[in-house]
Amino acid sequence: MTINKLSLVVGRGQTGFTDLSSFVKSISIDGNSTQFHRTCTIEFIATEDGRKPAFKVEEGASVAFTYEGKRLFTGFLFSQDIDEGGNLTVTAHDANVYLYKSTNNYIFTNKKASDIIKILATDAGIPCGQIADTGYVISFLRLSNMPLADMALKALTLTRNQTGKRFFVGCDSHGKLTLTNPRTGPAFAIEDGKNLMGITYSRSIEDTKTQAKVIGGPKGKETVVLVKDDGKRAKYGVLQAFEEMDEKATPSQVKQRAQTILKEQSGMQEQLNVETLGVPEVDIGVMVAIRNQMAGIFNSYYVTSIKHSFIPGLHTMSLELTSSYDLPNTTINVDEVKK
Repeated sequence: MTINKLSLVVGRGQTGFTDLSSFVKSISIDGNSTQFHRTCTIEFIATEDGRKPAFKVEEGASVAFTYEGKRLFTGFLFSQDIDEGGNLTVTAHDANVYLYKSTNNYIFTNKKASDIIKILATDAGIPCGQIADTGYVISFLRLSNMPLADMALKALTLTRNQTGKRFFVGCDSHGKLTLTNPRTGPAFAIEDGKNLMGITYSRSIEDTKTQAKVIGGPKGKETVVLVKDDGKRAKYGVLQAFEEMDEKATPSQVKQRAQTILKEQSGMQEQLNVETLGVPEVDIGVMVAIRNQMAGIFNSYYVTSIKHSFIPGLHTMSLELTSSYDLPNTTINVDEVKK
């Protein structure tokens, strides 16, 4: 069974590549904002006569998926399962998965997060694509016995905490690691009567903060800043966020960080789960506009989880959308940033 407009090639450079498009039953590409890599799951009918396999694939082989002439995924085969009927399921991950598969120790001195991520990618054998300059220089960072992905996240979190700027690790369609700013402005619209197939909407103040307290600066001479949203305090009560900055933080940086935390966390949390016709360009971090009469939704949201599904003649998407887009949570210990 062939999926129209699809090309799937599997193989190795030294032994050649094989086009397995005609054996494909379905393909899905999954990703979410809590991890740096995406996963491609392919279901094959891997037999022509029902008695013996028509082809074999090997772990570590390259996987390249193209749809409507556009490369959507490049990665490496990690696992496979086959039954007595020749139904074969293959799982591949893009190159960023190697940041999770390698553990190491590093000491970084006077490096930007973008510099650190380039070093980690090189050591993991991952080619780099577009890498944004994160600007802020981290004076010292000691990271021990943890996956490279956790190291990258800590460097990006330190940068965000000091500057308020957010950067995100991704992998482009040709398998190169990228580091980018969040995209702004809706790139696509999903609406009733056109491409919307189903929607659920929820909102909550469980994680809302109505004031933020930040401490930072030289030991014994710390700057303490407390900022409040009086309107939301009156409405929701006292919900405080707290953060400690390093000893090099200036009073203006402490104040700016407190204001940034309150701005980012004072809103109501909204989450939408959407089923829609597929758009190949939609990915994690993309902003989409939603228009749905029943839920009363006429706003734009970030994609924080996505599953592209391809079956014969149909491409659909399952999306999780939120009003904000931020880095996954991590903890930075004092001994990691002190010499």
